[in-house]
Amino acid sequence: MEKDCSMIRKQLKHRTIREFKNQPVPEEVMEELLEVARRTATSNGMQAYSIIRITDPEQKKVISEISTQEYVARVPELMIFVADQFRNYRIAMEKGTETDKAGDMDRFMQGVTDAAIAAQNLVNAAESLDLGALYMGSILNDAKKLCEVLKLPKFTFPVVGIGIGYPNQDPQLKPRFNNRYRVFENEYIVFDDYLKELKEYDEEMTTYYDLRNANKRVDCFSDQVVAKMMADIKRRSELGKFILDQGFYF
Repeated sequence: MEKDCSMIRKQLKHRTIREFKNQPVPEEVMEELLEVARRTATSNGMQAYSIIRITDPEQKKVISEISTQEYVARVPELMIFVADQFRNYRIAMEKGTETDKAGDMDRFMQGVTDAAIAAQNLVNAAESLDLGALYMGSILNDAKKLCEVLKLPKFTFPVVGIGIGYPNQDPQLKPRFNNRYRVFENEYIVFDDYLKELKEYDEEMTTYYDLRNANKRVDCFSDQVVAKMMADIKRRSELGKFILDQGFYF
């Protein structure tokens, strides 16, 4: 029996799409994608995540400002995947059980992983239909404001934003370093000299053009690591506090 490897080929060619055609995604397609998310495996079967689909242009604009990425306001389908222990907390309350365990770190991590896996499944399904996708960790640039905009109750927290639409650009495939630096057998491998090990990858990265700045090649990977490590986005450095504000505790 011949195997259908078309989905694997699409995943191997995954590229971030930031510009989309001014063309709505049919509602029946969105229903199918959300059904894929619904069927995603979850920790202990507790389904501790929710999806907020943003259809209000004004809300999209606010989220684009939080993200500091203007193109977010133009994404045809914008969804925020949320770690959600509030629903199960309320179920327990309505069953007569008073507990603060909904906010413990174990359940927070369950919600985060449930949301992230569902987001990935939805993206895979979207790309199988030749839609483009955009991951937005930048929604956490101001987590407090985002929680207010989305009216998130306690025991919930935004994990990642996903943008979906028909691609209006054809970006270059971004280089990735070799799996020998991230796939280990039985134990974690520490290399003596990471700059030496990644020298070829550093050189390869300088040939890549990020369409956010299409006329300029990107810095080598090791320089990007230093820049990102040293970057101080004040509100992101306070994420722990915002998580506590939402009722979770460490």
